[in-house]
Amino acid sequence: MPTAIVAEDEPILRAQLESKLAKLWPELEIIASVEDGAAALEALEDRAPDFMFLDIQMPEMTGVEVARHVGGRSHVVFVTAYDQYAIQAFETGALDYVLKPVTDERLSVTIERLKGKVATPAPDLGALLAKLTQQVNPKRERLQWIKATIGQNLRLIPVNEVLFFQSDEKYTRVVTTDGEALIRKPIRELLDELDPARFWQIHRATIVNVDRIASVRRGLKDQAELFLKDCQEVLTVSRNFTHLFKQM
Repeated sequence: MPTAIVAEDEPILRAQLESKLAKLWPELEIIASVEDGAAALEALEDRAPDFMFLDIQMPEMTGVEVARHVGGRSHVVFVTAYDQYAIQAFETGALDYVLKPVTDERLSVTIERLKGKVATPAPDLGALLAKLTQQVNPKRERLQWIKATIGQNLRLIPVNEVLFFQSDEKYTRVVTTDGEALIRKPIRELLDELDPARFWQIHRATIVNVDRIASVRRGLKDQAELFLKDCQEVLTVSRNFTHLFKQM
């Protein structure tokens, strides 16, 4: 029986899509229904579905950002209200999409395509998804300095000096070669402001400065471990992000 995850931040739209899928493809089992990108990745790691229906505009992570972490583990279908995100990329046939509001007619076409992919491996869509990411998140001014309070002092830390960021309950650790500081900005906000070419999320709670990676080692349960330059702390890469280091 084919399986799917549905990720859509609007509860009514999510329920409508699930209802239409149940009607038009009763054999499909929806094994998780979530409201944001981070939850979609968690569900992917736990359940390994055949398909993922991803809303493009979601909190935590956009659907495109989620898809970049899916790798070849699942076939992706984007659900979007914006034609401009669909035209070029989806004409290649590598990805499928449905426009909001979702109609039975359009969803039926998508379902017929997906039925032919149930037993086939998902393709590598890295280059295509990178282009889509630029369309969904146009280039903007990136974070250059981190304002951190250390004791009674306010310190401005250049982002290129940061080894990694890591959530620590209510705060986020900012670790440099000189020590560490705590800030109140959560990881999800930092992801929106940092340069994605330099800073990679490797865990739901951790962002690493790629330039500071010294080596990568396979750890327990196929999880990668990162060793950083001038740092004794070893960072664990969750399974959702291990594909980032396959070529390293």
